[in-house]
Amino acid sequence: MKEYQSLSHTRWDCKYHVVFIPKRRKKQIFGALKRHLGEIFHELAGHKESKIVEGHLMGDHVHMCISIPPKYAVSNVVGYIKGKSAIQIARQFGGRQRNFTGENFWARGYFVSTVGLDEAMVRAYIRHQEQEDERIDQMKLGL
Repeated sequence: MKEYQSLSHTRWDCKYHVVFIPKRRKKQIFGALKRHLGEIFHELAGHKESKIVEGHLMGDHVHMCISIPPKYAVSNVVGYIKGKSAIQIARQFGGRQRNFTGENFWARGYFVSTVGLDEAMVRAYIRHQEQEDERIDQMKLGL
């Protein structure tokens, strides 16, 4: 049986597949930044009582399966994660310390889809996204 989480008057299991990109889809997620972003995302999700169930950082986009309580809007949590992570990226990797709002790292929008009962399939898709992208690139080279 599925494990549900509880709030005071609610039993819930709300998971979402979220994808977002850096501005102009530049391949900026690599090296030390890539290793550090996972920790940042998990910490920021915890601030909103959410949990990243599965995640994968590509060179030019981020995939995550995130569990968000029904008392929070998805846009609220994703906006918080993107905004606060941009500030931390600027401070730690951009050399800025004060009065920085972080508006220059992530693009404005994002993709979101409810996971529902297909959680295992979505988590496998996120886990194997890099191999799938490489396979598609190889198929394009054959044209």
